[in-house]
Amino acid sequence: MRCNDARQLTTTVPREYVHRSSLAEVFLTGCERTGQDTFTLTGQWPRAHTFFTSADGTGHDPVQAGETVRQVGLYLCHAVYGVPLGHNVLLWSLDFTTRPEHLRIGRGPSDLTMNALCTDFGWKGNRFSGYLSVDIHRNGELAARGTARFSCVAPATYRRLRGDRGRLALTRPLPRRTPVPAHTTGRLLPFDVVLAPTDHPGRWQLNPDLDHPILFEHANDHHPGMVLVEAARQAASALHAPATFTPAAIATEFHHYAELDAPCWIDATLTAPGHVAITGHQENRTIFRSTVTATTT
Repeated sequence: MRCNDARQLTTTVPREYVHRSSLAEVFLTGCERTGQDTFTLTGQWPRAHTFFTSADGTGHDPVQAGETVRQVGLYLCHAVYGVPLGHNVLLWSLDFTTRPEHLRIGRGPSDLTMNALCTDFGWKGNRFSGYLSVDIHRNGELAARGTARFSCVAPATYRRLRGDRGRLALTRPLPRRTPVPAHTTGRLLPFDVVLAPTDHPGRWQLNPDLDHPILFEHANDHHPGMVLVEAARQAASALHAPATFTPAAIATEFHHYAELDAPCWIDATLTAPGHVAITGHQENRTIFRSTVTATTT
């Protein structure tokens, strides 16, 4: 029963649907189905997010577009396609491109309209998989677009996939080291830096603070995919330091879990002006590959 007769106003979607613990980290506010596998969603980016804001405070961080695409996929899986809330998500790819001129922070929160297309969304045995495309509009203009490829598995299946490694890694994660200077990574605070220095130019160690309220917003037995995306962005920026590197697009493929209890090395190579190839390695395996595209000043 409702508490009063006031008409229902804007609120976020349930935080459980987008795998967030805090309501402040939910960027979606609504959804309407426009076709068999097409949807129009609404959302909002806050003006002064503690993490997804440019270092100078004037713009939304482009990685926020990637996080928004991730939330759209999770929401549609659970709220529309019937994936149980307890299922684990395996992210295979996440690509997003932004238009920096439409990411500038205005006087009010940034209201969003998103068009989503779900391709091959469905169950194959006990695994749900799909490919998602999302266009993000702000003030009637295309601000970003992204895609994601993923699978969802039951908790028992996830435990079999992880074996003992994830459980053991939680008990013995690597200690936090002194990070590289925040300004070299495009970040304002050392707390937000996920890279530690090494003796090799163009190489860093993945070393986020495991108590970070955004990157580790809920418990994980590995480094989440968005941490790896953030590492790619920071490494591309650090490669260009002291010049400023402003990312506009990141394309990432995920191959293996990044474990908490072993060094993961992040290598950055400039392939062309404004284009950086990032590779994450751990225990002689390629964990992920990213291409970061940007403008330099």
